[in-house]
Amino acid sequence: MAGPITIHYHRDFDGMVSAGVLANILREIHGERVQWRSVNYDQRRDWANFQRGHRFAIVDFHFHPKAAYWFDHHPTTFLSPEDEAKYAPSEKWAFDPESPSCPPIILAHAEKYWDYKTPERFRDMAHWSNVIDAAKFESVDEALFGDDPALRISRCMTVAPTVDWPDRIVGDMVDLRLEDIAMRPDVEKAWQRAVRNRDKALDHFPGTVQWVEDRVMLYDASSNKIRRERFAPFFHHPEIHYAVGVIPTRSGFHVTAGVNPWNPPSETVHIGEIMQTWGGGGHRAVGGVNPGGHDKAIEVSELVAAIVREKMAAL
Repeated sequence: MAGPITIHYHRDFDGMVSAGVLANILREIHGERVQWRSVNYDQRRDWANFQRGHRFAIVDFHFHPKAAYWFDHHPTTFLSPEDEAKYAPSEKWAFDPESPSCPPIILAHAEKYWDYKTPERFRDMAHWSNVIDAAKFESVDEALFGDDPALRISRCMTVAPTVDWPDRIVGDMVDLRLEDIAMRPDVEKAWQRAVRNRDKALDHFPGTVQWVEDRVMLYDASSNKIRRERFAPFFHHPEIHYAVGVIPTRSGFHVTAGVNPWNPPSETVHIGEIMQTWGGGGHRAVGGVNPGGHDKAIEVSELVAAIVREKMAAL
């Protein structure tokens, strides 16, 4: 019998749900022994040799021609023309750049090819995955202060106590409802900490703003003395169209950029394609890259902000 298969997933709510959904499907439909582990952008440096000699699946992350199963929705998923040429839709691979998130792709695929009956809890997870990953919140207040179980779990990822903590949450997603997961004592503890951090981040954010010009913001939140909040730019400056900034992560300094979901321009630029210049990626509306050390991240953030302004002016 074949050994266990490891599902590698992007470490955010969308990726975690994708891993939980696929793990359940592979176990129930294919009788697979399944385990899971997160993956991040820094692991692309030797992507051709990723997990060489092991059986693996990838969800919500870059295409890999050796993946036994692969599902993604990022337009920048292919790291080279050669990789893109190796992709073709199949019983075990699916790609839909129009999907707001990855779980709906997996569920639709399993229903079509494997006669999978999607449980209601996975439909709920897929709904919230769409909302969270595509920033389809009703308002910035819902994004910041909403306390639905999905939003609690998503916010907890900002204060994950250990690198492998998301793996434990994925393990629960395989079999439990979001409501059950959100009631875990460690999730509640993380949620309370994340709420305190959110409030501090909103207080700290104005001091990180470098400039706001032509409805584009550049900010530097790289200091370890301040808290960070994804939607703080749009909470404090609802008039802007784009925010570009630097934040620290476990994988190094990260340059992030995104459109204001509640005040998008009439025509948008493709953030993911801009980020590809430095080895990153993403969607039209949001993207990121880990370009190296702090100085390089500051340099790249300034360049990204300038490019966004230039492209906006040309539209």
